[in-house]
Amino acid sequence: MNPLDLPLPYPVVVEDDISGSLSFFLSRQIYSQLFVLCDENTQRYCYPLLQEALPPHTLLCVPAGEEHKNLDTCREIWAQLTTHAADRSALLLNLGGGVLCDMGGFCAATYKRGIRFVHCPTTLLSQLDASIGGKVGIDFMDLKNHIGVFQNPIAVFIGSIFLNTLPQKEIIAGFAEHIKHLLIADADEWHKQLQANSLKATPDVIARSLGIKSAIVAADPHEKGLRKALNFGHTIGHAIESYCLQSHSPLLHGEAVALGIKAEAYISLQRQYITPQEYQQLATFIDTHYPKVLFSSKDIKAITQLCTQDKKNEGGKILCTLLGKIGHALVNEEVSGEEIEEAIQQVAINQIHSL
Repeated sequence: MNPLDLPLPYPVVVEDDISGSLSFFLSRQIYSQLFVLCDENTQRYCYPLLQEALPPHTLLCVPAGEEHKNLDTCREIWAQLTTHAADRSALLLNLGGGVLCDMGGFCAATYKRGIRFVHCPTTLLSQLDASIGGKVGIDFMDLKNHIGVFQNPIAVFIGSIFLNTLPQKEIIAGFAEHIKHLLIADADEWHKQLQANSLKATPDVIARSLGIKSAIVAADPHEKGLRKALNFGHTIGHAIESYCLQSHSPLLHGEAVALGIKAEAYISLQRQYITPQEYQQLATFIDTHYPKVLFSSKDIKAITQLCTQDKKNEGGKILCTLLGKIGHALVNEEVSGEEIEEAIQQVAINQIHSL
């Protein structure tokens, strides 16, 4: 077990096969019962890769998908824990993507006022984003992550072997978080990414993203200021994702964030924070690798309205994270509904299918 050197109060292990490291870690823990939480996909494809390495445990399974990241599924998880007489010394291992890690962490943090949990993220998106930082929560009234708390896992185990179980679409979606990290904190690496023009999920990519995010989280664990930089692309991205979940053309979280990155970069361009060339390079990269959508005027107004519910907002003002320059984020930037509508129009320009 060789954890990354990150400024976090819990170990983060990145390996191809995490079975040995996870088994070693669990053998050093004291707990009354071990529960492994999966969704129907990770139970089928990922759980068999770890099953033999795990000590005696109880398997819990919930439906897969963002549409199930809600209180109804939480009730099911809490009910299963209660039925199996889980006490406050129980340990929950979350084996899944961002939805399951967020929801499993939230259920653990609230069950009997809190039990410990371990994250084993199985998608690139969750490995780069949801696995660290201590944000856990669920969606509510069609709003992303509207209910939640800050609670750290006791460890994170990231196995690149899980990525082999994913369709390429999921890998590309997850890469949006890496792009975000480079744009807010690593201009040199962003330019290398532009030159490469490819989306390869290597261990170096995972480690670089985790290094950027962990440094920001360590400096601002409860998102009072600096940590809001990690929300670049997410104010508009979350709104697009929430809106599309209600349509016949839902988007993956990373796909929506990629569109949000382009839209919020456009606002940065309009404010002359970044140059037209920098924006065009970014926009072309997003257009090349991510899905294309067409929004009607009605769609755009509805998405803009959803932005008014963003968690970063204060005093009725929409507060966004923008690019001050490539490699540097500006937090708490007040943006107008008109700016958001124009930015979404830019995202949707020359796109190919309608919602």
